[in-house]
Amino acid sequence: MASWVSLLLFLFCKSLARAQESTNILEYTSETPINNVVQDPQTGRIYLGAVNTIFQLGASLKLQARAETGPKEDARTCTPPASACQDTKPMPNLNKLLLVHPSNGTLIVCGSRYRGICSLRNLTNVEEQVYYRDSNGERTYVASIEDNVNVVGVMSTYIREGHTFSVFVVGKGYGSLDSTKLISTRILQDFREWVVFESIIEASTVQTTPFVPKYLHDFRLAFKEDGFVYFLFSRTLDGTDNKNLTFVSRLCEDDHHYYSHTELQLNCGLNNRYNKVQAAYVASPGTELARVMTDSGKYENKVLFMVASSDEDENDSALCMYPLNLINERLVDIISACYSDSGKIGGFPAVDIPYSSKTDEFCTSRIAKDTLEQFKCGADFLPSPLASKPKFALQADTVLTTKGLLTAVAVAVENEHTIAFLGNNQGEVLKVHLTAEAHVYSKAPGDTMGEKVNKNLFFDLSQSHLYITTEKKVLIHIPSLPFIGSSDRLMCIIKSFQSEGTMSGSGQVSCDLPSPSLIPQTPENQGYSDKDLNPFISHTSSMVQGMAMSICLVHTCKTNDNPIGLRGRDGHDISQRDRGAGGAGVQLLQLCRDGEEIRKHTGARCPQFENPDPGLIPVGYKIPISFEGINLDLYEGRVFTIGTELMRNVEEEVNIGEVQFYTFSGFSFSYDKSPETNVLFYVKDKESGKKMDSTLNVTLYNCSMGREDCSLCKNADPKYKCVWCAKQKACVYEMLCKSDQQGFHDPSSTECPDPQITDILPRFGPLRGGISITIRGSNLGIRKEDIKRITVAGQPCIHQEEKYSVSTSVVCEIGSSGTKAKWGQVEVEVNGGKKGISSLVFTYRDPIPQMVTPSRGPKAGGTLITISGQFLDTGSKDDVHVTIGTVDCTVEHFGREITCRTGEYRTDKVPSDLLPVTLTYGRSTVTTVPSAFRFLENPIVLDHQPKGSFVCGGRNIVVTGSGFDLIQTAVMMVQGDNMKAYEDYHEKNDTVIQFRSPTVNESLNQHFRTYIHLDNWVKELKPFDYHQNPVFDKLTKNVINEASIIIVTGRGFSRAMTAKEAQAFVGDVPCLVNTLQDDKLFLDPPSTPPRARSRRQRRDTRPELLDLMIKFGKGEWLVGLVQYEKKNDLSLYIIIPAVVVPMLLIIAISVYCYRRKSQQAEREYEKVKHQLENLEESVRDRCKKEFTDLMIEMEDHTNELSEGRIPFLDYKTYTDRVFFLPSKDGANDVMITGKLDIPEARRATVTQALNQFSNLLNSKTFLINVIMLHVGVSWTDQLRIQTDYVCTEQCCKGLTKRLGFCLNHSRCAFIRTLERSHDFNARAKVYFASLLTVALHGKLEYYTDIMRTLLLELMEEYVHSKNPKLMLRRSETVVERMLCNWMSICLYQFLKTLQVLVHGEGPDVTPVKVLNCDTISQVKEKIIEQVYRNLPYSQRPKVESVTLGNALLDDDKVFHLVRPADELDEIKSKRGSIKDKSMTKAITEIYLTRLLSVKGTLQQFVDDFFRSVLCSGAVVPPAVKYFFDFLDEQAQKHSVDDETIHIWKTNSLPLRFWVNILKNPHFTFDVHVSEVVDASLSVIAQTFMDACTKSEHKLSRVSGNRGGGGGGGGGDSPSNKLLYAKEISTYKKMVDDGLIYFDSFLKNLVKISLQTSWPALISVHCVYCDGHGKFVQSTLFNSHTDKLNTQVALHQLYQYASKYYDGIIASLDEDPAAQSKQLTLRLQQIAAALENKVTDL
Repeated sequence: MASWVSLLLFLFCKSLARAQESTNILEYTSETPINNVVQDPQTGRIYLGAVNTIFQLGASLKLQARAETGPKEDARTCTPPASACQDTKPMPNLNKLLLVHPSNGTLIVCGSRYRGICSLRNLTNVEEQVYYRDSNGERTYVASIEDNVNVVGVMSTYIREGHTFSVFVVGKGYGSLDSTKLISTRILQDFREWVVFESIIEASTVQTTPFVPKYLHDFRLAFKEDGFVYFLFSRTLDGTDNKNLTFVSRLCEDDHHYYSHTELQLNCGLNNRYNKVQAAYVASPGTELARVMTDSGKYENKVLFMVASSDEDENDSALCMYPLNLINERLVDIISACYSDSGKIGGFPAVDIPYSSKTDEFCTSRIAKDTLEQFKCGADFLPSPLASKPKFALQADTVLTTKGLLTAVAVAVENEHTIAFLGNNQGEVLKVHLTAEAHVYSKAPGDTMGEKVNKNLFFDLSQSHLYITTEKKVLIHIPSLPFIGSSDRLMCIIKSFQSEGTMSGSGQVSCDLPSPSLIPQTPENQGYSDKDLNPFISHTSSMVQGMAMSICLVHTCKTNDNPIGLRGRDGHDISQRDRGAGGAGVQLLQLCRDGEEIRKHTGARCPQFENPDPGLIPVGYKIPISFEGINLDLYEGRVFTIGTELMRNVEEEVNIGEVQFYTFSGFSFSYDKSPETNVLFYVKDKESGKKMDSTLNVTLYNCSMGREDCSLCKNADPKYKCVWCAKQKACVYEMLCKSDQQGFHDPSSTECPDPQITDILPRFGPLRGGISITIRGSNLGIRKEDIKRITVAGQPCIHQEEKYSVSTSVVCEIGSSGTKAKWGQVEVEVNGGKKGISSLVFTYRDPIPQMVTPSRGPKAGGTLITISGQFLDTGSKDDVHVTIGTVDCTVEHFGREITCRTGEYRTDKVPSDLLPVTLTYGRSTVTTVPSAFRFLENPIVLDHQPKGSFVCGGRNIVVTGSGFDLIQTAVMMVQGDNMKAYEDYHEKNDTVIQFRSPTVNESLNQHFRTYIHLDNWVKELKPFDYHQNPVFDKLTKNVINEASIIIVTGRGFSRAMTAKEAQAFVGDVPCLVNTLQDDKLFLDPPSTPPRARSRRQRRDTRPELLDLMIKFGKGEWLVGLVQYEKKNDLSLYIIIPAVVVPMLLIIAISVYCYRRKSQQAEREYEKVKHQLENLEESVRDRCKKEFTDLMIEMEDHTNELSEGRIPFLDYKTYTDRVFFLPSKDGANDVMITGKLDIPEARRATVTQALNQFSNLLNSKTFLINVIMLHVGVSWTDQLRIQTDYVCTEQCCKGLTKRLGFCLNHSRCAFIRTLERSHDFNARAKVYFASLLTVALHGKLEYYTDIMRTLLLELMEEYVHSKNPKLMLRRSETVVERMLCNWMSICLYQFLKTLQVLVHGEGPDVTPVKVLNCDTISQVKEKIIEQVYRNLPYSQRPKVESVTLGNALLDDDKVFHLVRPADELDEIKSKRGSIKDKSMTKAITEIYLTRLLSVKGTLQQFVDDFFRSVLCSGAVVPPAVKYFFDFLDEQAQKHSVDDETIHIWKTNSLPLRFWVNILKNPHFTFDVHVSEVVDASLSVIAQTFMDACTKSEHKLSRVSGNRGGGGGGGGGDSPSNKLLYAKEISTYKKMVDDGLIYFDSFLKNLVKISLQTSWPALISVHCVYCDGHGKFVQSTLFNSHTDKLNTQVALHQLYQYASKYYDGIIASLDEDPAAQSKQLTLRLQQIAAALENKVTDL
């Protein structure tokens, strides 16, 4: 929508003026953009639908009322009501649809918020909201939340079971979160199971396929005509072509299934240049235009006037006209062709089925053509919807073309001439006279230049003013003539004739016309001549601004005494009669402005008729009408006739009454389309048949419309004089009833009959009541106060007055019926003691749900479950609410079975317990199906193959994983910057889902991301790349035979295709794709020539030329035409004697077999020859490379590290990377940067407060309170732990009695609660533990004490309730991460003593291998890597800081250690070719020798590392020794076997420390880890882990999965497993010896009691062994504490305390120990300082 849209109303007198007139301007401005404008057809009020506001204006644009509709708290994915949504924010409410519902006086308002829910507002005061409800679910979502989706609608009626309902039919484009329905019918009242705004027609045909919005509808207009509803829109044909095409669709108004929906393409201009509709208007043409369009000049039908633009140039627009009768005729042709002629017209296919994926024949019915009229609205057995093929589009020539975008159109008829008003994007409104050659004769005046005119262009009720919607303002233009002073003289000049003009007080200008002798002769071939009339002000000799005009002198007869008409070039008649004697008289010209047109008459004033009386006319009763006629001097003695369209072409004479007053005897009108309508009478001069000026506008009303019973009749406005006529049983005009009653009874005093109850909704309710029922009928009172009492089955029912509808509907809430089922009638008592009793009964019964299917679903939700049982349809859909445990389930269908869609299950326990399914009916009734549904883990996606597709789509994508049997709907979605494409799955089981890759537009040139939607769960497929479609060269060899090979060349074939997937066709026969390379395709032609030219053409038109078609997925390419070579057949002219025939047959069979074998051998030879050539070249090159690799000795690699040293990181950097580099912020984590955003003025205060917080953390009482509160342990539980549990020797072993209570068991409760906490996931636990490690780094005895206690709890949990072998396997708990950090701290000094020595001297020359395809930056990186390899990575120069000088490029390529990246890419690009797969398989074994060579090169380093870490005799860190002692002690206590102890030790040391260091060398050293190095280290790390396991590794021969990961035993083993298979036993012995040595090394040292002094001992964590069994304490770590970001860690830890501040305070207040230490006060002081709070301290 435009940024500002306004409404311009100007008084447009369809005049002869070309230039601008001076105007009086009234103005109204809207603060927000206006989206829609409508007019009340009864009152003329204007309603503006703007962003966040609805305006109500009078006809003169005076503001009467306004209603605010936004902004609203909403979210794009929010399902109303908004109170139940999360992440909402104020969002603007765009008006999407505005419709006047005149029968009940409401305005339909639909906005973009809350999924497009609508409301009803009072037409007389839009501030009053009559109806709004946001809890009725998806069935009431009408509009769209997308800004760019247009919505149109039209009022209609719907008949069901004898009831006529007001509805509106909606056309809506598709938005990403919208319903897929393109057309829907919405009811405007509640009826049985229907609610207001519900879509009451369930049609599955006229809608887009879910998640495939490929048609991109843009609706522009909806209108009704002759029992049909029409929609005008543009759309694309499918997702592969973005070209818009304009369609008009039609359906029968009484078609309850949309069977009749048929679309017709409209072409505008040559070759459909103007293909996208912008706006349209439906009107009847004037006689002049009709004469051009038809021979007779009579045109009974209306015309669709359409402005459209071109996709090629949006500033090129045109006007086209389509008569509705031609549209209907073409639609009938399309329908007839499908129903009777197999979808063909003239032998050509003419019918298509849109919105369907069907490819088979659909027009298969054979209905006799003489019976087609019976099926004009379709049928359930006939195909639908239908659409025309492009060949049978309705073509129209352009009426007018303009440069500039036309955005609006309106059409009026004046004096049988047709005038079009065209708005454009520059703010202009062009006036166009539509004749044989349309021309623009003027522009509408007004200050609108530069402001876009939108599609809302229409006339007022009198057809005398034009409303124009622009971008800026609301204006009313009132044209007037310029002011002329007393000294000015007004001259009128017609060619050479001049006459003096005069201006009356009313602004009328009069001047003389030339004598008839001076009037130019009329040409023979026309009845008029043109002359310009120019008014001038004489004393300035300048023309009056805006008064230049052209007149046509129309001669109906060339004699002087016949009438002379003046006609402007816009086609308006200016009646003038020559009244001069003999034609020589001087004529007086007057310009009359009556608000409708400019007329010219002799005399001083304009004749007209006005002021009709009465203004209200009833239907069916003839009432005389009097009116006033003025300025009729020239028509004295004339006879006038009066008429209107509703008089059915009947005109009656007007009676002359008193002076200036006329009467008309009246007419008995019939009208039943609405309660009232406006009738405009016209008056004609009977003699000439010309219409006179008339403003005789009256209101015709029908008392019976909308007043079907007595109460509704009595509720009518008294001005209508409607009465209930008892004899007629109808509401009629009072005189109609009096005449019927013969005057003996006053019908106004008739009492209404007793109430009648016709329906009860619902008819069943629960025993406890609490639901609302709707009682429908008639005579149910006039006011809500008339309802005195309601009973349902004998039980009182509470009247809900706010839902009362006059006479027709009463809503009440039923009460309880007790404990037994009962039934009975409904009784309503109204004022006067009158009662209505229903013939229907209402039944009290309780629903009994029994079964739920399916019984399981993913925790993400989206599962559609069905609840079955007895009496489930008790109440209504609005009354029932379903939950699964605590998870809501949205009801989608309500009946004997209830279906609902599950929401998201957000509890950590998965799989969940069997949860109850609870149904709540109304306020009081709750029923449950126990243990009915279980939430399971979401599906797991492990892999997807292949990982790319061409943009044409259609490639088969196989997604593997588990848990897919839980999924009901699976969709693949591709999302770009401004597009989405979808594709449903086509095959699914529990472990595999297969999709066809969606088609995307290759011209968009954007990045695409690919997702799969599995019910409510969304998973992005990474990597998945879209590649440009391949390019095929022109086929060079066109002649083929059965033995030849077809070679197709091009580029980009193998980027997203394999030979197995590719398809090829010669004619209509597929041929084998033998080999696929990136630039070549090798095809084996069919053994026999095809019969048809192509696979789509079954008739052989040119059999000698055959299409060669290549198909990649959905993409098809015709690469050329091929031809089978002609063979010379043996001559059969010689008649062979019968005795020789058997011999010749034997010879022929032998020749045939020989030839067949020869052809096969020749084809195989050619194929093998080509493969061998490629293979020979590849093997030769690769063997040369492998030979070079084998020549590399140990010294070649060690020399590269000459004069090198290990770039060891300092302690702070080491701990920062180990603790915080894996966090979500990585190197930017605040703990690594050390930057806190604290104002300088508060730094000292914050620092002091953090020091106090550090002291507070060292208080065990506080720390325990904080941690337990954080994980959800209440103070009551803590107190129970402290007071009720006795810390016996068996429980705590005297370990932590200083803490005041037994932590061993209380911590168990804490850890369990911690693992279930929603906002404390594994990442948060790891981060929290690292912060705690840094904060307590200076007091590791305290830290170690807490860690050991938590380990005891963890061990207790794993030993008794879990698999003990899994303990310490991962870092998903706080204590596991604390142990990892503890090991990293304690082993840092030991780590620095390890050395890997490198011997040898570096070469003098530094060769650098680069590729000819490398970029400059890549070359720089490789040079820096070689030249500066002995420097730490952080000290090396950056790529952008160096320049590339001269370099000597050597053609010989030398490969080192790993396969080159370019070679890997080459092999990957050829993956999928059958031939290259075999080549790759054969050549890959060559790399095993190189792999073995590299392994030998690195063997010394690997052995040195393993020996340093595992071998006996090495320095054993004391921390390891004592931690292993701790594990041995606990294992003995819990009777744990040796294998489990071994696993605990390997999980705690190799896995938790050495593997982490080995896989992440940048944690310890200042180095850069490339992808190749990272992969190699992973192999060594896996070997290290294999050595630490107790299980046997059974290996076999090399697997086909070379170089890949995978398990060991059974089947073929991967080469990386075999690589170190021989050394595994040696390494295992190292591990066993190392563990034994660890246990024995310190066994003779000073014996220290672990139970009492272990924390104190470990606090001396910076100790090392001097080799003689003595420990020396180092002060190294004391200095490290000062370097760590302790303040930052404390600040981050305080965020946890701040989050639960109130709970901590409450907990501390209840803790006696905390009170004694004044912990509450200390925390409050810290909070006040850190958060800058003002407290009462």
